[in-house]
This record gives sequence, structure tokens and C-alpha cells, in this order.
Amino acid sequence: MSFVPAYRPAGSALHRARPGVTAGFALCPAVVALMFDHPLVLVAALACVVLAGVAGRVGPELGRAALLAVPLALMVALVNPLVSREGLTLLVRGPEVPLLGALDVTLEALVYGGVAALRVLVVVLAFAVLSAAVDPDEMLRGLRRLAPRSALTASLATRMVPLLARDAERLSLAYRLRAATAGRESGRLRRGAVLARALAAGGIERSWDTAAALELRGYALGSRRSGRPRAPWSREDVAFGVAAGVIVALALGARMAGVGGFDPYPLVRAETRGAAVGLALALPIACAVPFALAARRAPRGEAPGD
Repeated sequence: MSFVPAYRPAGSALHRARPGVTAGFALCPAVVALMFDHPLVLVAALACVVLAGVAGRVGPELGRAALLAVPLALMVALVNPLVSREGLTLLVRGPEVPLLGALDVTLEALVYGGVAALRVLVVVLAFAVLSAAVDPDEMLRGLRRLAPRSALTASLATRMVPLLARDAERLSLAYRLRAATAGRESGRLRRGAVLARALAAGGIERSWDTAAALELRGYALGSRRSGRPRAPWSREDVAFGVAAGVIVALALGARMAGVGGFDPYPLVRAETRGAAVGLALALPIACAVPFALAARRAPRGEAPGD
């Protein structure tokens, strides 16, 4: 089972928005998580990611990504107290380790490890929502207007990677069958070298074929601009675009105003004023508004996005 979610057209309001708007909306919680250390704000950003995933009908993909994100976040939370030597509130006096010193665990290092874990969780899950809700072909088609050659290169690369993965799987199976038929089993290092050489040769040959096909189609003569007219902005585009702008504006305004201050060392100090709580409440509300508007516009007896 792959931990990286693939795009699935679920028909939600988030899927109906244009790719650039959907990508910006999905990554807004990650931007907030990278701007703030306050645990309450990070929890609000995580709530935005979960809300976008569930309301955007990519909950299963978000769950698969969580199988990777949660262990990674736990590892960050556990490693930070062991490597950090800051903090005044001693919880556990650890043993002396050569080159590392005393492995003492402080409350401040434990708290900051949890903050870092929350940040990792928000960023990974936000990119999971992006991957599941944005059609990569449509995204690259939109980038083609700005950078045609770069968009073409990225499109070819995204299509080549799955092909190379399937080639590697087939070559590995063929190599094992051949070794079993011959009655000998070579070392893992030798097998990896043989497979890497065969995979590289196949990739180079496929790239030459692709380059020749593109040259025959006239891509070498200059940039080919799409003749498709730009579609006007839909209600979903406006709703999710405004919501993304509001989330970023709230985060920037709060950051410039000094709201959501948090300092783990040498003693934990977190802002508890109403402004920090208001920011934490406003972020999920701004995230939920476009979904609520889409559900309100849906005809009776029909699920939103059908």
C-alpha cells in the first residue's frame, strides 16, 4: 500500500475549483504551521487540514498519508528531548553518553518536540490533501501558460516515474525467476547493480523515443500554446480563493501584530490572551466557509458535488 495519495476525482467542491486555487487552499494550513510555534495555532491548522480532507472527500487518502505522518511526527517528538540540552525544568536525569554528554530530559525540550511534531503532521497531511484533490495534468496545463518548457518537462517527468517503477518491479521479478531457474542466488548488491544498470538503460532508451516523438510533433520549433480559452472563475474558485486569502491574511496580520507568541526555552511561555484563541478559532471557520456555501447551493435531495 502506498503512503503517497494519488489524485482521485471525488466530485467535491474542492475538486471543482481550478487547480491553482485548490492547491493554494490546501497548502494554507502548512503556511500557518511554518509561521507559528504556538501549540493552539498548530492544532487549529491541523483542524483545517482534517476539515479540508473530510469535506473534500479525500478522507481515505488522508488516512493513508497519516500512516506515514504520525510515526514521523512521533519520532520527531521523541528525538528532540534526547538531543536538546536546553530548558530548566528537569524531568529525567539520563546517563552519561560519550560524545553526547548527559541525556537529561527537560519539560521544555519535551514541549518543543511536541510542537515540532505537530508542524510535521500539518505539513505532510496538507500536501496529502493537495495530492489527492488536484489533478496533476490540469495543474501542469495551467502552468503551461507561464512556462511552457518547464511545464512540459514536469509533465513528462511525472509520467516517467510510474513507468520506471513498473519497469523496476518487472525486472526484479524476471531476475529472481532467472536466478531460481539457474539454481543459483546472487548477492543483493550484485542484483541491485544489475537491475540499476538495466533500469537506467531502459530509461535512457525511453527518453530518446519520447524526444524523437516530440520533435516529430514540432515541439522543437518553439513553445506550443494551448488554444483552449481560459474558463471564467466559478463560484468554487472565488469561494476557495477568498478563503485561502483570508487564512493567509489572518496569519500574516497576527504574526506582524505579535499574536500567538511562544517561547519554549529556557522556560515555556505561551501567549494566552484572547487574540491567540481568536486566531485559533478563526482559521477553521475560514476553512469551513467555502464548503458550507457549496453545500447550501446544492439542490435538495442531491449531495454537494454530485
